[in-house]
Amino acid sequence: MSWFVYIVQCADQTLYTGVTTDLTRRLREHNGDGPNGSRYTRSRRPVVLMYQEQYGSRSDACKREYQIKQMTARKKTDLIKGTFKN
Repeated sequence: MSWFVYIVQCADQTLYTGVTTDLTRRLREHNGDGPNGSRYTRSRRPVVLMYQEQYGSRSDACKREYQIKQMTARKKTDLIKGTFKN
């Protein structure tokens, strides 16, 4: 099973990072299709997928999600653009 770490941009231009096994379903949920959207994105719809990475295990995906969540908004933007450097 593949796991995805993703970043969405909300309508207010903020970024949200999450983990899922099904990106299509998760984006629908974030945008109001079903009860499982995150509390953060619920009031910031619509959201647009900006970035994704694929991992072979939940553990690896969650570790990467944590790393991304520790980044500043600027570093996340650089990651999305492909210009991020450690």
